[in-house]
Amino acid sequence: MVEDIEEIRKRKLMELQKRLAEQQKAQEEAARQQAEVEAQIQAILRRILTPEARERLLRVKLVRPELAQQVELILVQLYQTGQIRERIDDTKLKKILAQIDARTRREFRIKW
Repeated sequence: MVEDIEEIRKRKLMELQKRLAEQQKAQEEAARQQAEVEAQIQAILRRILTPEARERLLRVKLVRPELAQQVELILVQLYQTGQIRERIDDTKLKKILAQIDARTRREFRIKW
């Protein structure tokens, strides 16, 4: 009886360890895939943005990460569809940022 309980405990422990190892492997794979996607995005951005524009986008990312991510995705999509024909400089990036910010910004008003 005691031996049976010990055997059950060992089996359960082994199952839990196996499940944990599988979860860790899945998380590592997801992280690796996300890193690959991010590397591809950054490679495209290096191709289409001037150094000044890339620097501005990095600064925006520090302050408003969601805005910077939206701009990055839009720029990558435009590049992939062939709609970007020349490099985007700092001035053009400012305009893009302003347009996207205006579309996504929510105003909060407090009424008394």
